[in-house]
Amino acid sequence: MNMDKALQNMIANMPEKTGKSLAEWTTILRQKKFAKHGEAMKFLKGEHGVTHGFANTIIHLSKEEQTSEDDLVSNQYKGKEALIAIYDKLIALVKTFGEDVTITPKKSAVSIIRKKQFALIKPATKTRIDLGLKLKDKPITDRLGNSGPFGTMCTHRVQLTNSTEVDSQLAEWLKEAYEKAN
Repeated sequence: MNMDKALQNMIANMPEKTGKSLAEWTTILRQKKFAKHGEAMKFLKGEHGVTHGFANTIIHLSKEEQTSEDDLVSNQYKGKEALIAIYDKLIALVKTFGEDVTITPKKSAVSIIRKKQFALIKPATKTRIDLGLKLKDKPITDRLGNSGPFGTMCTHRVQLTNSTEVDSQLAEWLKEAYEKAN
């Protein structure tokens, strides 16, 4: 397992293992404004019972000069502006599933997480978004393809070139992936 994937897994498991998402921890740490790494470690481990590994990861990721989430998404779609309507429609859809959906933009994709990541939105080309889904034991079809470049992060991939493809069938698959991420 490479470090990037291990980190993605850790971030995806963070709500279940620590009680909060990375975004929530980052907000807490930024409000506290700890001057030293050790102070933040003591706070997370002592006051919140966060394990050493998670505490260290939370501190490092929250301290990084992180690009804002909006900037991360904007950067993903530079030169791919035609895909923004598809992205916006997918985000609007997953937000209807419940308050427990976390949308986590990263450098090249956006993770959609409940207790576990259940979807991944990635602008694959200038004309296509790849939507990765975790749908264990779901058969592969012409539209619901194998995970392709997502590897084990997702079980399936749907290639989207138009916002009209965010239809009732796709909504059912996304909702099923959300429900399985409980």
